[in-house]
Amino acid sequence: MKIIKITFSLFVFVLLNGCSSSDEDPVNDETAELRVVHASPDAPTVNVLANGEVLDFLVGVNYQQASGNFTLETGTSYDFAIQANTTAGSIEVLSINLSPEAAVSYDVIAVGSVADETLELLTLSTLDEDLTEGNVRARVVHVAEDAPTVDVYITTVDADLTSAQPIVTLGYKDNSGTIEVEGGEYQIRMTPAGSASIAFDSGPVTLAADSELLILATSNVSTGDSPVSLVVSDGNASSIILDKNTPASIRVVHGVADAPAVDIIANNSLELFDNASYTSVTDYADVAASDYLIDVVAAADNSVVVIDDAAITLEAGQRYTAIANNELANIDLDLIVDTPRRFATDAQIRLFHAASNFADVDIYITEDGNIADVEPNSTDIPYQAGELAETGYVLVSEGDYKVSITPANTKTVLIETGILSFQVNQIYTAFVVNGETTDAAPNLIVADDF
Repeated sequence: MKIIKITFSLFVFVLLNGCSSSDEDPVNDETAELRVVHASPDAPTVNVLANGEVLDFLVGVNYQQASGNFTLETGTSYDFAIQANTTAGSIEVLSINLSPEAAVSYDVIAVGSVADETLELLTLSTLDEDLTEGNVRARVVHVAEDAPTVDVYITTVDADLTSAQPIVTLGYKDNSGTIEVEGGEYQIRMTPAGSASIAFDSGPVTLAADSELLILATSNVSTGDSPVSLVVSDGNASSIILDKNTPASIRVVHGVADAPAVDIIANNSLELFDNASYTSVTDYADVAASDYLIDVVAAADNSVVVIDDAAITLEAGQRYTAIANNELANIDLDLIVDTPRRFATDAQIRLFHAASNFADVDIYITEDGNIADVEPNSTDIPYQAGELAETGYVLVSEGDYKVSITPANTKTVLIETGILSFQVNQIYTAFVVNGETTDAAPNLIVADDF
């Protein structure tokens, strides 16, 4: 038996630096500044253009990312455009003309929903003013379209909210104006307006002295029950703050044909999944973010240990798939990070090679299954023990397709699906696994929106 010990370390912070930061090029009487933020939860990645040219390196900007501050010349008119990256190419979806005024900082925020046809640019401007030494200045903006009007509290850590007054009440697209407090450790909490029920709790956060922050309440696309997560930008980089109670989430795929139905147990005491059989995909289970030792045992007799003390680390806000694969005598457990944010513009397909009995494969996605004269969509995907190879999330236009899988550089079909109807705002995940016998063709295990 081979035990694969898995350690997975992820960063929660998402950083995207601009070429002209606020530290290097402060707003002055001759220039202005611009920051761009992607805050539309169902929009794909975007490119940002200024006067027809890509602005610095702002290509493939993802949801909940903010650029650094860019210096703009006054007396000049700028045409800014936002392009969505789709299967049809990079399509301009939003634009704004800006004639910047001196000593003003502009925030251009893409908000709303593509599917609901509410996508728009929210533009805010802030006049440059001296900041008292040791203080921090912040503007809080509500850009979570599906979240209610909220009361916002910025207090000392663990302050009693029953006797506190909200610093501001915000509806969708409202902002607080500038708020100035001493730099230090605070707790940011939000409740539905007029309610004592906490909808978001940052836990202790440090607001650095002598910084100017944009704090956005964005729609939460991570795990947990909070409707929002915070994007915080200081003009140089941005980070995401999740609710302090945000769990990790994990599911299991049983891809070992000669293994029995199994139970999955964490830390020798917590039964995560019960009686998972070959080709089954469990639902996600929320667990505390932590380090775990995973045992996979026979469901009929828990004393029969298939995998013993596989070490994994689960991070808050992340979704994972643990897939048992290979053969029972040489079983592997691989931990995969899932990023199931759906796009209103296209479908997404992700396929893993988890069949140890088969060499590299090619993947075809066609309308009729005829692959004789077409190139594969993904090529030379190997089987790799310990870290499965995959296609990544591939964008596909909405429509009906067949998926064909062949040995690499051949047209010999190992697997061909029936007609699959792919829809926008959907994710389709599949795993190629060994067949029931050594000589059998591989099987395809499907998950998510299949």
